Amino acid sequence: MLSTADALVTLLGAARAVDGAETLPTLDALNRVLAADVVSPLDVPPMNTSSMDGYAVRVADLSQGDRRLPVSQRIPAGHAPQPLAAGTAARIFTGATVPPGADAIVMQEQAEADGAEVSILHTPKAGEWITQQGADIRSGSVILPAGTRLTPQALGLAASVGSASLNVVRRVKVAVFFTGDELTMPGEPLKPGAIYNSNRFTLRGLLENLGCEVTDYGIVPDRLDATRATLREAAQAHDLILTCGGVSVGEEDHVKPAVEAEGRLSMWQIAMKPGKPLAFGAVRRAGEANADASESNETFFIGLPGNPVSSFVTFLLFVRPFVLRLAGVRTVTPRALSLRADFSQSKADRRNEFLRARVNPAGGLELFPNQSSAVLTSTVWGDGLIDNPPNHTITAGETVRFIPFSELLN
Repeated sequence: MLSTADALVTLLGAARAVDGAETLPTLDALNRVLAADVVSPLDVPPMNTSSMDGYAVRVADLSQGDRRLPVSQRIPAGHAPQPLAAGTAARIFTGATVPPGADAIVMQEQAEADGAEVSILHTPKAGEWITQQGADIRSGSVILPAGTRLTPQALGLAASVGSASLNVVRRVKVAVFFTGDELTMPGEPLKPGAIYNSNRFTLRGLLENLGCEVTDYGIVPDRLDATRATLREAAQAHDLILTCGGVSVGEEDHVKPAVEAEGRLSMWQIAMKPGKPLAFGAVRRAGEANADASESNETFFIGLPGNPVSSFVTFLLFVRPFVLRLAGVRTVTPRALSLRADFSQSKADRRNEFLRARVNPAGGLELFPNQSSAVLTSTVWGDGLIDNPPNHTITAGETVRFIPFSELLN
């Protein structure tokens, strides 16, 4: 069996960034991926500004003993000041431009205003409470490199240098379908032996969270011809085909022979729990059966196991980074935390376990009592996954590696 690390290296090594970009208003670019660097055309702030409400002064004026100064001007934010006359102070507000000639700000709590004059109660140092021009960003610097996934704060940063629009990678196009005659959609009568198709809702939601353009082909009949036809159609206009279930070797498992007939397929057994089986390959696009497979003439294929927790966990660990790499994201590894286990697990598994757990009020980790791959409740109850190495028992009080869902769901 492949280790989870080796499987991920193989997947990411095969991923190629999609072609195509578009320009979007910055307000509409949340969660998209930059196709080009954002370079600042200006310093931020573009001038020296006051970081306090108070008085702009010349430090030299205060060293001569006269600490009562006439107020020569009032400077709100957004207004251009006049040069500060020697021997005077300027009333100034947070974010306002420091007048030429002033070299310090005395905050208002350290001054006493009296009509048109102010008494300065504090001798400032040069530069005190002044934010220097370019303190945050220098003109010509790259503030957001290509491959950055745009968070709300990244959009704010782009806006701070005047970027009204951004060049972003087009959305990754993903086709998804589900196999199994036992699957029923919520709202329909549940026949004997049938189950509701929870995976459809989970996987579509996960793909949409990643900003994918999703085409949902629904539940495909358990027939080889129907599966092949769906694969051929999905391959034409998508970057990835994602399926759930039907990748085993049983008589009713048609995904494996269908993908092999329409393209290429590798069946992997991954040393992980839950989620041991995973299929990876590609489906040829119409008219390109004899083309060089190294060219962009095929659509990637990933087949996930059918158990709901298995499909959820394998998506987070393998599909998510693969999709992000297709979108051009450079860093796709989730950040993990080292937290205390407030439980014991005396039975080790030969596979790499991903245990559903949550953080308790004491800052330790609690384990969901039923770690079955069919118990979807654990994914809602939990805050993330404990990455437990093969053949490793857990003793209460030891430090374990914990990957929060907040790192895996976006």
